[in-house]
Amino acid sequence: MLETLSNLLHQTAFFSLTWGNYVMIVVACVFLYLAIKHGFEPLLLIPIAFGMLLVNIYPDIMAEPSVDANGIEHAGGLLYYFFQLDEWSILPSLIFMGVGAMTDFGPLIANPKSFLMGAAAQLGIYVAYFLAIFMGFSGKAAAAISIIGGADGPTSIFLAGKLGQTSLMGPIAVAAYSYMSLVPIIQPPIMKLLTTEKERKIKMEQLRPVSKLEKILFPIVITIVVCMILPTTAPLVGLLMLGNLFRESGVVKQLTETASNALMYIVVILLGTSVGATTSAEAFLNMDTIKIVILGLVAFAFGTAGGVWLGKLMCKLSKGKINPLIGSAGVSAVPMAARVSQKVGAEADPTNFLLMHAMGPNVAGVIGTAVAAGAFMAIFGV
Repeated sequence: MLETLSNLLHQTAFFSLTWGNYVMIVVACVFLYLAIKHGFEPLLLIPIAFGMLLVNIYPDIMAEPSVDANGIEHAGGLLYYFFQLDEWSILPSLIFMGVGAMTDFGPLIANPKSFLMGAAAQLGIYVAYFLAIFMGFSGKAAAAISIIGGADGPTSIFLAGKLGQTSLMGPIAVAAYSYMSLVPIIQPPIMKLLTTEKERKIKMEQLRPVSKLEKILFPIVITIVVCMILPTTAPLVGLLMLGNLFRESGVVKQLTETASNALMYIVVILLGTSVGATTSAEAFLNMDTIKIVILGLVAFAFGTAGGVWLGKLMCKLSKGKINPLIGSAGVSAVPMAARVSQKVGAEADPTNFLLMHAMGPNVAGVIGTAVAAGAFMAIFGV
């Protein structure tokens, strides 16, 4: 009886966990608290945090398939197979299709100048790239880390997989999604620092109506132009535009509903839990992770600042017709970054309504981050 009890006791996780595992369990619980109590991007943070919790209690949930000494094959852990879909770029691409099906590109079509602010907000990516190289990362690792500056988790995972940086995928993805969740906290101080109260109070003219034909042609034209220049962006830009074409064509309601609801949420569950499961204590608690977290914050700050700086320039050139705050929405966190622009503008003037204007740079930022990823893949010959 005592031997049986002893065997059962030693089968529990208490005898196999390291101090690092306990640290990561605490981190996972903090993430769950932030997601549930404070609503910090719970759609992403809850599955990521729970995956983190699972892998640090039961590491074999991410075990690779193996063959023992007797030639008997053993299957891998459940979340290992989920993670393969990340490495093969399947889940990030499907998320882009869902985003396209959920997003109205009308504000961007109505104000094509928004493309410039979306491009300017990619400044953080290139700043982080050179800083990462300075801090000792290889070119491919630096490129994968730098995409955090676009506040785009799926693109960060996509590029890390394409560049063969799977060992860094966990920290990169967690940093990217964490900063996406913290957009309402990180962006406002930067926006207020770089703008005057007078600029924040600027009211913009109502956007022109966009015809159905324009909305249908836009995803087709963007796909042709962008993918002809950078074919490697086809999995991201192509599926983003396909999802939007489902939405705007009006003839495939079932596909639109599936891509923007059921499929989107299934993919988020698989991607979130598998990304969280890459954050075992051994893989996560090291100096490289600390560097990635710091670089991600720097990249995100410069991305926000880049959009606002160009917004200020456009404000002057337009003689005060453009509110610089909408430039901060040029990062890819759709639609949260646009909502933050609206919130900061409303704090200066409660009658100001910037949301639709900010959606233009926001959508442009999604495209811009995918283009930046494609540029890095072209540079490294992937």
